[in-house]
Amino acid sequence: MNKIGFIGVGVMGASMVQNLMKAGFEVHIYTRTKSKADAVIEAGAIWHDTPQELAPHVEALITMVGYPTDVEQLYLAEDGLLTTLRSGSFAIDMTTSSPNLAKQIAEEAKEAGIAVIDAPVSGGDIGAKNGTLTIMVGGEERAFLAVEPILKAMGQSVILQGAAGAGQHTKMVNQIAIASNMIGVTEAICYAKKAGLDPEKVLASISGGAAGSWSLSNLIPRVLQEDFSPGFFIKHFIKDMRIALDEAKQMGLDLPGLAMAEQMYQQLAEAGYADNGTQTLIKYYEK
Repeated sequence: MNKIGFIGVGVMGASMVQNLMKAGFEVHIYTRTKSKADAVIEAGAIWHDTPQELAPHVEALITMVGYPTDVEQLYLAEDGLLTTLRSGSFAIDMTTSSPNLAKQIAEEAKEAGIAVIDAPVSGGDIGAKNGTLTIMVGGEERAFLAVEPILKAMGQSVILQGAAGAGQHTKMVNQIAIASNMIGVTEAICYAKKAGLDPEKVLASISGGAAGSWSLSNLIPRVLQEDFSPGFFIKHFIKDMRIALDEAKQMGLDLPGLAMAEQMYQQLAEAGYADNGTQTLIKYYEK
């Protein structure tokens, strides 16, 4: 497969498209705001005015949009991708979305002769730019093996977790771990400042020890530079946490740490920080 479609050229998507082109793929793109795709179009991506126009031109299609409702509309609408993609083609939904929706789309796609896998990612804008994303996949092994070279052009860790929906469940595990960790690293740096320590020196000491984490090494330096630009939007993190809380409730699982993080981030969103990066959690403590 050489002709790849990509719908959703946002903060991460633009870098992912660049990496696909560097790997030699012909990439066809669509995103709601064309100006956001100017750089990748200039680099050689082929623009289409609608998803319906794009779909027949590609052998595999990647979608990375905002919310489960966007995914549902893209795939399951009357003129959605399941009616416009060619039979025998593949689709990869890299949106963090509902596991149940991923299962539904995979089942309906199979009836149309299309293989759909769910493949949400972790690694933020840094991982997207460097091609080092962690990609968590759910779907049939045959489909996974067929699109694995595409995924490896964008990610460093690409693992099939199980049947359709398993990728989304794995991403929920990822987000649950990050949610409480963000509270921990933010409170740690607040303590360092209040104690009169040099936060840069503190980071140098603790990042390589037992307290080390991706968030501590990659997001707290942004906090110290007062850089709150979105590697990952607060509004999307809230969406992810709510999906995880809903799934946990269905399983009879109580997750108080996740619930607290969701409430804290919701307060930040209501204060006008929804389009900031998740490192903006520091503002909760500074208010």
